[in-house]
Amino acid sequence: MIDNGIGTGRIDQPMTCCGCEVRHNGICSALNAAELAELSKQSRRSCHHAGDKLIGESTEIVSYANVIRGVVKLSKVLEDGRQQLVGLQFAPDLIGRIYGTESQNTIEAASVVELCRVPRSSLETLVADNPRLQARILKQTLKDLDEARDWMVTLGRKTASEKISCFLYLIASHVDPDLRRDPSRPVRFELPLSRADIGDFLGLTIETVSRQLTKLRLEGVIRIVNHRHVEVTELRRLLARCG
Repeated sequence: MIDNGIGTGRIDQPMTCCGCEVRHNGICSALNAAELAELSKQSRRSCHHAGDKLIGESTEIVSYANVIRGVVKLSKVLEDGRQQLVGLQFAPDLIGRIYGTESQNTIEAASVVELCRVPRSSLETLVADNPRLQARILKQTLKDLDEARDWMVTLGRKTASEKISCFLYLIASHVDPDLRRDPSRPVRFELPLSRADIGDFLGLTIETVSRQLTKLRLEGVIRIVNHRHVEVTELRRLLARCG
């Protein structure tokens, strides 16, 4: 933590928070320097490779985590072993259901992921005493609900082409949030999911996923390099295909 000098009584934010990419966007945006300093004593950074399980379904929740970098996937497993991908989380989303006792989903790293983990008791105590933090978490929860409802429409009513376009837009808009204000410029990103996972997420076969990606490539809407590196040449052209 930065030493603020002699007798000012002012507390500066911890050094680790100064360089944090999501300091002003995630839950920590609702905290002052003193609260950050206290929380940083309890938190720890962790890095995970794609495919690493972060928490299993029905596993006791002992900590929460803020996504600093990367993409996390949420899935449900049926009794017969079938698995359904039900959601994705990006920086600066909070992993874990506040005041929940056990995880409702299996949570895995879809890409290389960096997390800031906080013990459950520490964050819940802070939430109980901080209206700004309560409002920030409520805002994220409502955003997740809105996105889930939008995704129900995508899965239930849209064509295969529209589903793939919506998926690519979902990734692009989280990689570069400023795109929504300027949809004319290109954006580049790595697909965080395999073709099989994309099909699972969208209710499509692997063959359909590949065919629709190829169609978008041939139409010049996207470029695909090395199988998973995608460049959207102009976002408004992709949006026009989202239905």
